[in-house]
Amino acid sequence: MTEKRAALAKAVMERALRSGADQAEVFLQVGRSADVRVRDGEIEDLTQATSKGLGLRVFVKNRLGFVWTSDFSESALDAIVSRAVSLAEVSADNPDNGLPDPTSLGKLPDVGPLFDQRVADLPPDWKIKASIEMEKVIKSFDPRIKTIDSVGAGESVSEVYLASSAGMHGSYEGTSVYLYASPVATDGTQLQTSYWYDAKRFFEDLLSPEEVAKKAAARAVRLLGAKKIKTQKLPVVFDPTMAAGFVSSIAGAMNGDAVFKRASFLASKLGQKIAPDHFTLVDDGLWARGLATSPFDGEGVPTRTTPLVEKGVLKAFLYDSFTARKAKTKTTGNASRGYRSLPGIGVNNLTLTPGTKSPEEILKEIPRGLYVTAMLGHGANTITGDYSRGANGLLIENGELTQAVQEVTVGGNLNDMLMQLDAIGNDLHFHGATGASTIRFKELTVSGE
Repeated sequence: MTEKRAALAKAVMERALRSGADQAEVFLQVGRSADVRVRDGEIEDLTQATSKGLGLRVFVKNRLGFVWTSDFSESALDAIVSRAVSLAEVSADNPDNGLPDPTSLGKLPDVGPLFDQRVADLPPDWKIKASIEMEKVIKSFDPRIKTIDSVGAGESVSEVYLASSAGMHGSYEGTSVYLYASPVATDGTQLQTSYWYDAKRFFEDLLSPEEVAKKAAARAVRLLGAKKIKTQKLPVVFDPTMAAGFVSSIAGAMNGDAVFKRASFLASKLGQKIAPDHFTLVDDGLWARGLATSPFDGEGVPTRTTPLVEKGVLKAFLYDSFTARKAKTKTTGNASRGYRSLPGIGVNNLTLTPGTKSPEEILKEIPRGLYVTAMLGHGANTITGDYSRGANGLLIENGELTQAVQEVTVGGNLNDMLMQLDAIGNDLHFHGATGASTIRFKELTVSGE
């Protein structure tokens, strides 16, 4: 089947060239997924889905046409080829349009295995049993956990094929498997909800249902009795999941299109010091078994490791081919897409290089501060750098986590926050495709009462 789909992608690309396209590219995806949610020991929702589709991108001179279909019949493929070329002929001329330059293509890297046959063969009863086990563990963890918002498990299998008249033909298969749980704890006066999930490409790397359940339950229970604190300036610590959100905001300002439009607070800072020496942020499409690892990006450009910030110095922005041409630079292999969409700039495995201190050591150095475990809203403005988000967590007193805190706001400016980031932990955790450790800011404004 793999050879058949690869041949189909190539045949459609060649058909487009014969129909008048100067350049043509086919992005073909096939996949299936399954997800189970349970409630009170019974299946609440069981979803199984399959998908397939083909996106055709053509260029007539400098004019773009794009069409997608999930119908692989000869008549449907003939129709999309004709339509794509017709759309290109009436589209606006743009000299930056086109497939990747030949100099951007080349030998694909060896990214190691991305497909786990065990995940592909998982029976439906594994998801059901795992979900029921998580529910039981959560309910027995603490009597103050009365309900569970959601608990479930799932997996997916996908195949990608790309054929391009620029000379790139490639394919890869991948799997993912995940568990998630969101319990609700109450002390009679307030409700506190938290969650935990784990997602991996390989089954053997996945946390056990018991581990996910206990982590989620502990995070919910420890927030009971949460109160506001007075507005003040404090050292603030983000747990790894919150740190992942923070570095994702920073990476958003490294989007090459935003930089070209001067719509990024980092636009003029390439080569400058933006963070302390211990801060290194990498976009790594080659990370072993990473959820965003692949041999090539959405345009067939080989993926790579791109240091974005190295020892505090801003080293690079992220580009696809179109934006790279506009900016008169080269693509970084960060074109992201599905078969229904045109390429756009995305991140691969965004990774904050871990430090040497344990989370406990980071906390021990704080007489009084705030440990943030949950944040609300999307309060990072990557144009101005302004940052303001609602936060819940725990007070740090004499190096120990004490009183639960809620309904406060952590605010600052991303420029200042980066320079205030004075410690990075050694507890690297991947939250999806973003990896980060515990991080500490020397001082931020915490707004409460």
